[in-house]
Amino acid sequence: MEEVLRDMEEVTLEFDEETLEAIDDKAFRDHCDNREAAIRTLLDEWLKGRDD
Repeated sequence: MEEVLRDMEEVTLEFDEETLEAIDDKAFRDHCDNREAAIRTLLDEWLKGRDD
């Protein structure tokens, strides 16, 4: 997996407190408390919901 990520651009995001709580809720409920997995899932859902 590291080799795949090596060529990708790095992005920094800032979340407000409400968003962090939603991420942590999803991480606890669906991803065994893994915040990174929850962020990936939520980002995937957001991208699929765009009208582009």
